[in-house]
This record gives sequence, structure tokens and C-alpha cells, in this order.
Amino acid sequence: MSELPVAIVGAGPQGLAAAAHLTERGILVTVIERGSTPAAAVSEWGHVRLFSAWPELTDAAARRLLEPTGWSAPASGYPTGAEWVSEYLAPLADALGEHIAYGATVTGISRQGRDKVVDGGRRSQPFVLHIRHTDGSESRLIARAVIDASGTWSLPSPAGADGFPALGEAAASERISYRIPDDVSEFAGAHVAVVGAGHSAAHAVLRLGELARRSPGTRVTWLLRRGSATNVFGGGAADELPERAALGSRARTMVDEGLVNLVTGFRVAEFRAVGNGLTIVGEDGRDVAEVSHVFALTGFRPDTQMLRELRIDLDPALEAVAGIASEIDPDIHSCGSVSATGARELAQPEQGLFITGVKSYGRAPTFLALTGYEQVRSIAAHLAGDHEAAARSELVLPKTGVCGGAGDFGDGGCCAAPATPSLQTEGRPLLGMLS
Repeated sequence: MSELPVAIVGAGPQGLAAAAHLTERGILVTVIERGSTPAAAVSEWGHVRLFSAWPELTDAAARRLLEPTGWSAPASGYPTGAEWVSEYLAPLADALGEHIAYGATVTGISRQGRDKVVDGGRRSQPFVLHIRHTDGSESRLIARAVIDASGTWSLPSPAGADGFPALGEAAASERISYRIPDDVSEFAGAHVAVVGAGHSAAHAVLRLGELARRSPGTRVTWLLRRGSATNVFGGGAADELPERAALGSRARTMVDEGLVNLVTGFRVAEFRAVGNGLTIVGEDGRDVAEVSHVFALTGFRPDTQMLRELRIDLDPALEAVAGIASEIDPDIHSCGSVSATGARELAQPEQGLFITGVKSYGRAPTFLALTGYEQVRSIAAHLAGDHEAAARSELVLPKTGVCGGAGDFGDGGCCAAPATPSLQTEGRPLLGMLS
């Protein structure tokens, strides 16, 4: 087993940091990235500005790997996703070199010669990763351990309030987007609706509100599932992430100035095609008519399909790793109040498997990049046999008391993944994106 690599799924921020920590400890790694470049998901929201500052966006082992090459860590400022990639993630991937395989999608992970139900000799068998390449060919990778850092970007939540696509949502797919918009000029003079209460939705509202300011006749309707907008606008001076506080303040201004029509307690049940537009119907019978386009920004969820032949333990509500669910529950915790979660908490029934990064948080919107870096530091120490370092907590987060619980609000608390908007009207994917 010791001669086999540790397989890391995803060359995003946490996947690359995990590779840096393991490489530093002399452990062979192979990173499998479905995109053609490092941090491909981050690149898709390159226009988004993070609310975390540069010192919170780089990993210690990654810095140690990069500094001998002449690279220096940006000291201050709030980068866009594109800047995060070009100034940190891409150089880190270059430093890791041939340890990363691009254009490779993991379609399944299992134990060699064992499906999920087989007990005999299970723990003594290595992992097998089934991989599909961009040219259509297939291969298998044998690994001693697996770190799943594949994120949640590929699986956005639907607009439907009950967790499934609303009636007519699939049929109206050409008029519904599930990502933060970049250029919104094509919607000048149109009626656009935003569904969601998180930072992604707030960012879209800011862009569309500015469009309404420039282009009279543009209408923006913001649909919230929750009954009150109080927590949507953040905590102002109480928020220790100032860029996040600025986002909420600007969104409130858009509403106060009448550039955005805020509708609370609206849970989407159906999309109806009427003439050249859509009518959005709520569970209570209310409707919003003559909508040209909808931005459904209701969060992301983990895709566990590739893990179906492994024994995993996820929280039934959050779909987060069960061992950390109570620490990240948005009914209780904000982004900054979670305790450190390391290898012990992230361990799965399948020994040697770890789900990390934003994917480990499932549907909880309280993930920050620093949390993910602490996760992979602890996991690397555990895999190297340094159990003292694995158990040690090195995480320090900015605290804030402005987050509300998903149980009350229906589509998540006010926190978000690391890539989240700032004062300059930039916003997050992924957030939870943030991986």
C-alpha cells in the first residue's frame, strides 16, 4: 500500500493544497482534474470577487512549495476568481507538475475487487478509481487512499422550493440560469427574477439593480423563500468580514431605492410559459408574471454518485460528512464560529477515504477556504502517521454573529462558500464555491 499514491479528486483550492501537504511529507500523490486547467470550476466564476482577503486564501504548505520558485504571496486585497487562479492556484499547479492529470473525470471509486456489500478482506484492498478521459478512453488508478475534493459546483440546487425542479422548470431551461451573471446588458428593458437569499443571489441583484439604474424599463424581482429579509442584508458593523457586510448594505440600498422589488415568503412551485415570457407561481398561489429570465441561485449540493460503491456516512439533512455536521449546522453556527474539523471528524466508514472542502459541508453554506486548508493539513498528517499533528487545531477564523439558520429560512443561512461578493458588486458561485 505504501508504494501506491494518494488519489486526490479535483485540482481546486483544497485539492491542490492537499497535494502540497502530502508532497511536503514525501507521500506520492496523483490529482485528477476533469477540466483542462487547474481550478477549472473557479475559472468559470472568474468575474466574481471573493469576500475573503488574500491572507485567507493561500495555504501554508502551498506557500512553502511556491516560495523557492520566486513566487510571493499577495499581501492584501480581495481577488476575483480569475486573479485567485492566475496569481496562486495556477502557479501551485505548475509546481506540482506531473502529479496532476487533466481532462480526466472520475466516474466511480471502489475497493479493488470488492463492491459495497463485500466485507471479506475489504480493508486490505486498495482503492480503484474509474476514470474517463476527454478523448473517450477509460483507465483505472490504484490508490492507497482517496481525498475527494471535487466540490459542489457541478450540481446547483433547483428553483423549486421542495428541493426538486418546479413544474415546468426543465421545459423553461433556456430562460433559467443557475450561475452568477457576468454581463447583464442583454436584459436591459426586460423583467428579470432572482430566486435565492444567499450571497450569489445578492450579487446577481446588485448587477441587475445597476442595470435598472442605467436602463429605465428594466424590472428586477427578488424572490425570497424566507418570510423576512432581515438576515439577507447581513450584520453591518457586526460582521467581521467587511466585504460581506458591504454586499448586504448595497443590496438593501437597491431595494430601498426601488430598483429591486423584494418579495418574501415566495416558494416557487411552477414555471408557466405565457406568451414570450414566464409566469412564476408560488406554493401559496401568488405569481410573478411576464418574466424574461430567471436566475435560480439557491445553493449547491454534493454529487455522491461516484462514491456509490463505497461505505460513506453523511448527515441526513445537510448531506455533510456526518462527523462534522453538528459543527457546521447553519441553525447554530456562522462561518466563523465552527470548530476546527480534521482527519478524525472527516473519517468515513471506508478507511482511507476523506471528503473535504465545500463538498464535506454538503448543503451547509458556512464554508470558508481557511477551513478547507485546515482539513487537508490534518488529513495529510494522518496519512503520514503524524497523529499528534493530525489532532492539533491550527484554524483561526473571523467570527460573526449575523448568520441565520436554514431550518428557519428554507434556503440556507446567510453564510456562503469562500468565493463570495464584495463591495465592487462581485459575488460568489460556490460557493459555496467555493471549491
